[in-house]
Amino acid sequence: MSTGTTCIRCAKGCITRQVKRGSAPNSVAEKRWITQSSKPSAVPGRASVPKRGTVQSRTASSLGYQGQYAKNEPGEIPFPADLKYKPAPELPKRPLLQPGNLFHPFSHSPSPDIRRRAAFIKQHAYCPHPSHHRTRLPIAPDDPEARKTSASASLPPAHVQFECPDCGIPISCSEEHWADDYESHLELCDTLREINEDDHDLRSERFFKEFEYPGPQIEEALVNMTNWDTLLYTREFEAINEERSMRQATRLLTYPITIGSVLHELSPYNIRSGGRLTIEGLKSLSALRYTLHPARSGAGMDIKGLRLNPPPNRIFILGARAESSLPREVWVQLSHLFARATIHLIFIGPESMTNRDSEFPLPERTPSNPFGAIVEARISHQLKISTFVEYFHTLHAAGLFYPYDPYFDCFMLFHPGLGHPASSHEWEETLPQLLETKVPIICTGYTEWDMQRDRDWVEEKVGGEYDLLMEPGENRFRSLRWDLNDLDPSDISCGNWGIWAFRGKRYETTRRDVE
Repeated sequence: MSTGTTCIRCAKGCITRQVKRGSAPNSVAEKRWITQSSKPSAVPGRASVPKRGTVQSRTASSLGYQGQYAKNEPGEIPFPADLKYKPAPELPKRPLLQPGNLFHPFSHSPSPDIRRRAAFIKQHAYCPHPSHHRTRLPIAPDDPEARKTSASASLPPAHVQFECPDCGIPISCSEEHWADDYESHLELCDTLREINEDDHDLRSERFFKEFEYPGPQIEEALVNMTNWDTLLYTREFEAINEERSMRQATRLLTYPITIGSVLHELSPYNIRSGGRLTIEGLKSLSALRYTLHPARSGAGMDIKGLRLNPPPNRIFILGARAESSLPREVWVQLSHLFARATIHLIFIGPESMTNRDSEFPLPERTPSNPFGAIVEARISHQLKISTFVEYFHTLHAAGLFYPYDPYFDCFMLFHPGLGHPASSHEWEETLPQLLETKVPIICTGYTEWDMQRDRDWVEEKVGGEYDLLMEPGENRFRSLRWDLNDLDPSDISCGNWGIWAFRGKRYETTRRDVE
């Protein structure tokens, strides 16, 4: 009878009879079956001598490694070679998009997320052609709404429907308006195409080696904060040779590195000509740098090495939004810049936990946790993160963070929109309390106009009651990737483009000798 027509039970019986007659096993499956049926040796530690003409019983160690089979597991039922199951070979996973195939119109993108984004833009964005009536007041000199005057506007507002064939983003209500306003659109078309390709690259399912971050750095290896290239090289990042990969990497790293570039002792901002740092700024930042770069104290692991540890440096990030949801490996890069200091990041704002309910459900507010704080204390031995879904002026009035120390505390405001018409009212109560603390306040802006508008608002509200620590200007560690506003495709910006700093005015007491 051929093996191909023999059932499993009969095949097992045939193999059993062969072993009983003394035939040596011919397959790995038979060896495993014999191993499971073998008896232990009578003398511990010594193998029994087999009788002549019998099959020698082998232990698992004499057969070598047998895969995932343990000694106490039941043996595998031996199958003939032609009946044994053979799994299909796994095909390598193919990326959704190849590097040379990243440009696609948003409406016909292979990514469902981008197609939904295109539908959102067409539903909410309006055509920027000057023949339409205004839908809102212009907020900047280069705002497309500023071109819509009562003399030229004759058509009602219309949503965008036509996608530019060069950038692939819905930009006009019709092809006629796109062609008529092509010169104005040409100023942004190349940047919009770059945004299109970068968004498709993020969803291409390729391996992003630029998101692999180095660990701690020895103190003897100093970092160079001249620009992105020198920083990534001296911090021993993996080499990034493509501009697109560089844009993707800096989009995340701009948040921790922007803070570190101001507070580090090797900061590129100084009081030299063009360094943008003021005398008052040197005073405030020198105090912070003194505690962020402490001297060696001789601490050790034994009793003689016990030393008192200073409190952690607190960095309050107010109005936190996207930065609070960054991967924690990104924020750990901030602690690697300060080898002997501990840092406590405190995210504060009503949107600090947006779209993160599945990751960290908000805890109930109890007497022991009255503001429902979320504490992440096991990120690293140098970094701790706390999140408060509340306004700062509410926490300040409750005295939750008192006292403030200019040697250990600092405020960071990423794109706060202090002077924006839609958000300035939320900062009116907070700004005087920030100045009252007398600690540095660092702010960033999307564009030069956005940053200057924030400073003008501060000057209008508390003029004469603050000291300028760093003059407004371009951030050396801004994001190299441009972002698109889905409510207005002609509005593009990059994260942390500009940076400046101020502090509540400090009044020094002077004594006069009385004659």
